[in-house]
Amino acid sequence: MLIIGAGFAGLVAARRLAGKAVDVILVDRHNYHTFTPLLYQVATCALDPSEIAYPIRGIFKNAGNVFTLLAEVVDIRLEERRVALKTSALERWETFDYLVFAAGSRPWYFGREDFSRHVFNLRSLEDAVDLRNHILTQFEIAAMQADSVETRSCLTIVVVGGGPTGLETAGAVFELYNHVLRQEFPLYDLNARVVLVEAMDHLLDPYPAKLQQAAADQLRSLGVEVRLGARVDQVGDGVVALTDGARIEARTIIWSAGVQASSLAQFLDTPQRADGRVPVEVNLALKNYPNVFVVGDSVYLEDPQGCPYPMMIPPAMQQGDIAARNILAMLDGRPQMAFKYKDRGLMATIGRSRAVAWLYNSLPLQGPLAWLVWLVFHLLTLLGFRNRLNVVVNWAWNYLTYDRGVRIILSR
Repeated sequence: MLIIGAGFAGLVAARRLAGKAVDVILVDRHNYHTFTPLLYQVATCALDPSEIAYPIRGIFKNAGNVFTLLAEVVDIRLEERRVALKTSALERWETFDYLVFAAGSRPWYFGREDFSRHVFNLRSLEDAVDLRNHILTQFEIAAMQADSVETRSCLTIVVVGGGPTGLETAGAVFELYNHVLRQEFPLYDLNARVVLVEAMDHLLDPYPAKLQQAAADQLRSLGVEVRLGARVDQVGDGVVALTDGARIEARTIIWSAGVQASSLAQFLDTPQRADGRVPVEVNLALKNYPNVFVVGDSVYLEDPQGCPYPMMIPPAMQQGDIAARNILAMLDGRPQMAFKYKDRGLMATIGRSRAVAWLYNSLPLQGPLAWLVWLVFHLLTLLGFRNRLNVVVNWAWNYLTYDRGVRIILSR
């Protein structure tokens, strides 16, 4: 059995199959699993990269039937039941009886691929470290500038997208610039400007209207400028032009406006949706290929109301578990299960003691209480006791001192 991707969906599937009477090969381009919800905290100097990553081999060191391969998938032949794997040194074909496709997603620019040359993403540890290097460097450049216009451009950050990632990133960057870095440059008048741009007339689209407004109010109370109902029209070196006619001079543009399925989904021999996702049967198997299961951000499946399940971590984890269970059921000759998403709600943090939560789609929370719920949930989900301990210590230190310990520029 072959699992492509060690993200949340692939990892859950492998853990469900660990110790069972089946050989599992888990393939990923990295040798670690990344806790992606906290990437923005790496980018804003709150956490070290090692605190949100965990070695894959360490997770399965006691599972004798799970084998890990560090490689990139470059081709998939479903009819031949084999996958082409490539490393820096060699390329080989790996055969499979069952395949779990959990390749994840990539940024979506809605047809404007030229944007990618001018924006930062937060999809990987490399992205987070690159952004951290950049935002720290901008403060250093601003301190050297004699031109006030150039200084303002260096210290202006535009975050595109009003989902949880956009809100969390905007709030964290504002706090880093105005409560930490600004104090380290006492001889300069350096004030950062953070602008959040959202195309719709509200933030956090799946949330109820009351929490959407609460999120906007909390962002503004922090100091972030929120521009609603404005799309990005042009992005260039140091400038963002919006459809409402506004032009923002900014050296830092962070894209969190949308994602699409991994480019590997093109090998699945099935017509894709506009966002690259692949339609599947209710048991998550690919049509015409009952031994191939698609899970996570690459799957398109509608709920009983006719709405597609969101490209989020909770449904991805549940899909990974159901796919593994269905494979075991096939091997044992038992009926397979249809996927039914158990929605435990939504939450997003905005900054210090600021957050919104919609628990079980019935209990709205905002402010410090929602923030505490967010902290506890993410600590419980993070892999590794050492990582949890380090994160707790860093969060406590950051909260008490307004300090960010990982302010290191590592140029690549």
